[in-house]
Amino acid sequence: MNYLERITFDNDKRSGKPCIRNLRITVYDILDYLASGMNIEEILDDFPELTKEDVLASLSFAADREKKSLILHA
Repeated sequence: MNYLERITFDNDKRSGKPCIRNLRITVYDILDYLASGMNIEEILDDFPELTKEDVLASLSFAADREKKSLILHA
């Protein structure tokens, strides 16, 4: 998935953290909800402005960041 179509950065929104489609919901918010045990459907119920693709883009973004982190530490 090309998460760059969904992940945006704006210094005036959430201190420049990566957000979903210029919303105030960050990638980290979504990852935190998933880590706490929420499933995708529960997240979408709580945040109807999100789509399943937004949640998957967050996961893809995190995986890519982790991969780049491992390369830097190798």
